[in-house]
Amino acid sequence: MNKTELIDAMAADAGITKAAAKKALESFLGNVEGALKKGDRVSLVGFGSWSVSRRNAREGRNPSTGKTIKIAAKNVVKFKAGSDLASSVN
Repeated sequence: MNKTELIDAMAADAGITKAAAKKALESFLGNVEGALKKGDRVSLVGFGSWSVSRRNAREGRNPSTGKTIKIAAKNVVKFKAGSDLASSVN
């Protein structure tokens, strides 16, 4: 499912226009992004939680040449599925 299909499904399920569903989805995504940028954790009970984790600098290898390269440190977003979501797909 892509973003357009999700907007269509949200509009149909909620009985709202596609424009309203798009605005709601973009608001949700923007608020999750904003919270993660501040270093906060976003948790939806039963669905899952997003958090930011720091990945330290490390050395890696170029697979085609075998040459050692330096990989810079960076922040990464992690998602952990909640129990309801995990059990629904198994």
